Amino acid sequence: MIGEILKGMFTTLKYMFKPPVTIQYPEVKRPVRYRFKGRHELKRYDNGLERCIGCSLCAAACPADAIFVEAAENRDTERFSPGERYASTYEINMLRCIFCGFCEDACPTQAIVLEHNYELSFYDRAGAIYTKDMLIVDVPINGSPTPQVVEPGTFDRSIPDMENPK
Repeated sequence: MIGEILKGMFTTLKYMFKPPVTIQYPEVKRPVRYRFKGRHELKRYDNGLERCIGCSLCAAACPADAIFVEAAENRDTERFSPGERYASTYEINMLRCIFCGFCEDACPTQAIVLEHNYELSFYDRAGAIYTKDMLIVDVPINGSPTPQVVEPGTFDRSIPDMENPK
């Protein structure tokens, strides 16, 4: 019995003089791995138009049925995306989401991306439903906010070549 107590005291004293491995969480954020699947984000093109064309393939691919997409028609006086349609309503129920990444894989325009943000908190069930305004990334510096007014016939393809060549 005394030997076990001395063994425990020795272990305590041994680690007492080593630097701590604790990360001070709110001030210091731990880096995540490259393939980490965190909070969802809706992306935009460089000119400010939304990438989501309202095709609902992400909702069809979701095994947990956590995504709801409602599409509406684009007009030249009010253009949200380069395609014929855009997602007028885009919601993700984060209580249902299993962070599998199937929505990211199914999207033809790479509009929905699971980024590296792991700080997800909400106080009630209604706060767990992330709307389009919560998911969409800010307007790029060289772009303009949506909706935009464009010349008729400017966008004739759903997935245009809008990215800068790499």
